[in-house]
Amino acid sequence: MDVETSDIVAIDGPAGAGKSTVARIVAQRLGYAYLDTGAMYRAVTLRVMKKGIDWNNRQAIVDCARTMDLRLEPGEKGMRVWLDGEDVTEAIRTPDVTKNIYRVDEIPEVRAHLVELQRDFGKRYPTVAEGRDMGTIVFPRAKCKIFLDASLDERTKRRAKELAAKGVEVDFKQLRKEIQERDEKNRNRAASPLKPAEDAVYLDSSSLTVDEVVSSILALARKAGLSIAHPPSNTSHSVM
Repeated sequence: MDVETSDIVAIDGPAGAGKSTVARIVAQRLGYAYLDTGAMYRAVTLRVMKKGIDWNNRQAIVDCARTMDLRLEPGEKGMRVWLDGEDVTEAIRTPDVTKNIYRVDEIPEVRAHLVELQRDFGKRYPTVAEGRDMGTIVFPRAKCKIFLDASLDERTKRRAKELAAKGVEVDFKQLRKEIQERDEKNRNRAASPLKPAEDAVYLDSSSLTVDEVVSSILALARKAGLSIAHPPSNTSHSVM
């Protein structure tokens, strides 16, 4: 299967726009594999932190990314992430990882390696992929592209609710500032900046329910002529 012409739904957007939630549901409805590319960058970030690698040691970070054993496994509540044989699904979502992820995703060599893995994933499975550069860099000829957005305040509320559900205390103003700063870093970085693909459909989810967003994306996928696959089994999808 040619990654350039395979069945791909590419969903991009800033933090807190709801990409992970809706991408997972859309994948289930279409019978596609779900690829959370942000989790891949988080896994690299966590691995760098666990190994105590100096953030200024760029080559060591690149080597860390290239040698990790990463496995993605679908589950009832979303994708499970396994790093070097350990389930790190929750560990990669901690505030410390979130604060440091920009140090990893700004390195072109790390991005190039992960993009290669993402494209290989798309060759092997009909895929709903979400991230920051799915429609612009990773799958530029995806049949269906969406740029999912929401207001900064709404995205902060969603992320605060998500963290509170995990027992993490949140300072709303500080969280809002961190998300805003991350937005700026993502939009202004030299490698794969966050921006809508020219042929992407812009979708503002600020006042929409999850079901409404999912319905809109499914309609766009069908309009784009994507095929409906058989529901995938709960088997792991290796990305390494």
